[in-house]
Amino acid sequence: MEIAIAIVVIFVGSYVQSSIGFGLAIIAAPVLFFIDPLYVPAPITTSALTLSIAITYKHWNAISFQKLKFAIIGRVPGTIAGGFLLLWIDQRALALWLGISVLAAVGLSMSKLVLKPTPTAMFSAGVLSGFMATSSSIGGPPIALVMQHEENDYIRANLAAFFIVSCLMTLAMLTTVGRFGLQHLLIALPLMPATLAGYWMATKTLHLISDNNLRRLSLVLCGAAGCAAIASYWL
Repeated sequence: MEIAIAIVVIFVGSYVQSSIGFGLAIIAAPVLFFIDPLYVPAPITTSALTLSIAITYKHWNAISFQKLKFAIIGRVPGTIAGGFLLLWIDQRALALWLGISVLAAVGLSMSKLVLKPTPTAMFSAGVLSGFMATSSSIGGPPIALVMQHEENDYIRANLAAFFIVSCLMTLAMLTTVGRFGLQHLLIALPLMPATLAGYWMATKTLHLISDNNLRRLSLVLCGAAGCAAIASYWL
């Protein structure tokens, strides 16, 4: 039953991320953490890596490596800081941090803050993304916020390309701190078909759903999941 729930959640998260550029970890992390804390962050990061490779392949021509390099440079210190956080906090505190990260991500996504993808903004977003992704698996919103006024295919392509590098950095750091090994890989394997199925479904049905409606629904789901994760800290 638990693995079935995990597969459904990953499918939904993959569908949303394939549609708006991010969202898999925001939706999946709080739910899967309740099922088994081992899902967060390594197995979810593995799913995000798989999805990002698929999206990057589809939108390769829309990628701007010139802008992404500053975010990738910033990702390095953020990843290291996030790894040290995992060494410091326990599982209950991680649930609280996970909930706060989700709600912060929702807040950033809903904000009317207008940022341009300048080198400074991309570097800063990379640092914050690395810290959040390594500690909670949620690293998309800082980069998405900087790119939110670009064309949709541009956003999907560049977020996916950034996530490939980001996920590899995160998995390397998680391996270093003992949070990614054979046990986590075995948990992640059943999630791979669901990840690719969500991507495939998105490519077939995106024309039927407006981006705004999908974005609103995903934010509602994320907000509920974040509140639940925070509530679990006090239970």
